[in-house]
Amino acid sequence: MPLDQEGGLVGPDSVDAQLDQIVANALTALAAVGARPEHVVRSVIYVRSDDRDVLGAAWARLTASALGPAFTSASTLLGVAQLGFSGQLAEVDLTVALPD
Repeated sequence: MPLDQEGGLVGPDSVDAQLDQIVANALTALAAVGARPEHVVRSVIYVRSDDRDVLGAAWARLTASALGPAFTSASTLLGVAQLGFSGQLAEVDLTVALPD
């Protein structure tokens, strides 16, 4: 989710700002359980858009980020009409296989 530490939505008008916050949050969550992006076995990326250019730019931003290795596994990118929070433009769902 593109939420800051206080639970506020980041960048309600910017997919890039939201994706950057999602990456930061995901890296924090992975580290908290002793995992890294390489341990992600499935991802689903939701972007509030039906524009293929916006979807492609979101994919490029995520795969170029520090979370990029997570998207080398089974990944789905979906353009959607609505997400949970007003102003929310992106969301990423990750499934992780924890290391031994």
